[in-house]
Amino acid sequence: MNSTWVKNAISEINADYQRSADTHLIRLSLPAFSGIQLYLKDESTHPTGSLKHRLARSLFLYGLCNGWIKEGTPIIEASSGSTAVSEAYFARLLGLPFIAVMPSCTAKRKVEQIEFYGGRCHFVQSACEIYAASEKLARELNGHYMDQFTFAERATDWRGNNNIADSIFRQMSHEPNPIPDWIVMSAGTGGTSATIGRYIRCQGHNTRLMVVDPQNSVFMDYWQSRDSALRSAVGSKIEGIGRPRVEPSFIPDVVDDMLRVPDAASVATAQWLETQLGRKVGASTGTNMWGALQLATQMRKEGRSGSIVTLLCDSGERYLDTYYNPAWVKEHIGDLAPWHAEVERLLAQ
Repeated sequence: MNSTWVKNAISEINADYQRSADTHLIRLSLPAFSGIQLYLKDESTHPTGSLKHRLARSLFLYGLCNGWIKEGTPIIEASSGSTAVSEAYFARLLGLPFIAVMPSCTAKRKVEQIEFYGGRCHFVQSACEIYAASEKLARELNGHYMDQFTFAERATDWRGNNNIADSIFRQMSHEPNPIPDWIVMSAGTGGTSATIGRYIRCQGHNTRLMVVDPQNSVFMDYWQSRDSALRSAVGSKIEGIGRPRVEPSFIPDVVDDMLRVPDAASVATAQWLETQLGRKVGASTGTNMWGALQLATQMRKEGRSGSIVTLLCDSGERYLDTYYNPAWVKEHIGDLAPWHAEVERLLAQ
């Protein structure tokens, strides 16, 4: 192994981190929930535009320090888009070839961003096919398969500083209710929910973690049954979250509660958030916010005050052809009108 190249590569990644500021914590103004504060941790402000920038950095450092990534090593990743965008960025930073294995239905904007960073895309028909195709490419090219779905929960130091959980609690320290009652997170790999859940326990906080799961995902079923053989015949329509199989990085015992969120509720809530923020967000953020609104409604019913934090995962500009295209939504998601009405009902009480 060329130790000089590896040392320089790690130095490049650490230097890139120092050039990046922390992401913002946005407090929503929702008069319907008196005494209850709702916050969005805005991960769209990372250089590559999503929560997955943190994961990609950690995975590259993990691969370098384990000796898996060397000078010239082709990097292959199975992804629904956002992780691949971020990994393409870091691959270009290190001068490494990058191939993203993705379902053919992945948002066009994500494909364009991967190619912008010098990566190329290898498409498969179904989300269920990305794993085997990635392993095959890695063998053929003598490359390294990053395998975010296995390594997400172990590549990030959940005890240390600068992870997303540590950042949330530091940013909350001067708020009216600085220890959140709930943190709400959707799961793609399960790595972020593992980091947050472990950190909460390590620090002794009373915060509870809710994981929201979209349709056609097996995470909630697995959390209830612990049957790791569960499979879904189709993939999630909410890009970036939900999986057709139980991923190794999903740690069920750090999750306090789970909620199934209909796809139409996710998209309708994402569109509603645009009216609150003045900009578009992805549908996974809608999934997160739907869960946060359900918890806020329950707290209001019980007469409790407190705070809820969830994540703004990425910008809606990536989904202009899908979640913000009425024709696409009508064909693939269905009628959003009842769900828009339900959001307004929650906010009117």
